[in-house]
Amino acid sequence: MDMRSPDLITFGETMGLFMTPEYRGLEHSATVEQSFGGAESNVAIGAARLGCSVGWFGALGDDPFGAAIYKTMRGEGVDVSRARLVAGAETGLMFRENASGKLAVHYRRKGSAASLMRPEQLDEAYIAGSKLLHVTGITAAIGEHARSSLLEAVRIARQAGVRICFDPNLRLKLWSLEEARRALLPLAEQADYYLPGWDELQLLYDTKDEAEILDRLAALKAVSVVKGYGEATLVLDNGKRTEVPFHPAAKVVDTVGAGDGFCAGFLAGIVKGETAVESVRIGSICGSLVVQGRGDWEALPDWRTVEGLLSDRVWVER
Repeated sequence: MDMRSPDLITFGETMGLFMTPEYRGLEHSATVEQSFGGAESNVAIGAARLGCSVGWFGALGDDPFGAAIYKTMRGEGVDVSRARLVAGAETGLMFRENASGKLAVHYRRKGSAASLMRPEQLDEAYIAGSKLLHVTGITAAIGEHARSSLLEAVRIARQAGVRICFDPNLRLKLWSLEEARRALLPLAEQADYYLPGWDELQLLYDTKDEAEILDRLAALKAVSVVKGYGEATLVLDNGKRTEVPFHPAAKVVDTVGAGDGFCAGFLAGIVKGETAVESVRIGSICGSLVVQGRGDWEALPDWRTVEGLLSDRVWVER
């Protein structure tokens, strides 16, 4: 086994995905497309396509869905040497439909291999040897064992001086808002890069008062990257405030995965040594390209494509 760690690592739940043809509900669809998706694995694939050294680890069922996910991610250039195919456990599944123009997702994840991840299964040297650990709040939400594993991974990274990126990825279908606040706000305090959406902040901080929210962010040590701040992404970096406009999309086919594409581009920029603002510009381009195709990760761009769109340099500094 290669003992070297990738520059960027992430871990969490990845699920088999079944999608109906466009604008057809599951009830009336005779066929579905098979793929997979998960916030952390989407980010890993996106960063790999952008030329980064990246690894993903987590627990998958030792079943056809887990095997397909494992092989596909490896084929995308993601290090999956610490991912586990767990005998006797199942890979979680999700079913996506778009009936009458309304997107709906149905999950089958109870007792999945990912929800049963335990802290003692983490490879401490692998985490400590990386430069950047990316985690999301979804891992904290899917089960007590997974949450403990997330906290342990963050502890290992913090102790080793590995930078931490945290996207709260608030999913209220998985837990109550109060539970989410108790788990996610302490993680934001430990992050070096914090990637919430403006709507998420209003829920997590229980206020719509802009000044109060910005004060809460200013108290964090992290560089805060706030998505969906009006028509821009807001970057708060050591007292400096910068608004980066969204990169326009020529067409919108499927908005699922846009946030993960943004995150992959942002992290790729950080790994490549770019500033937070420039990394946000890269992320914005990636997000705009993702929404122009179907699937969680299939439309993620390569570095050559992104590099060709980096000439439009417009943002507002305050």
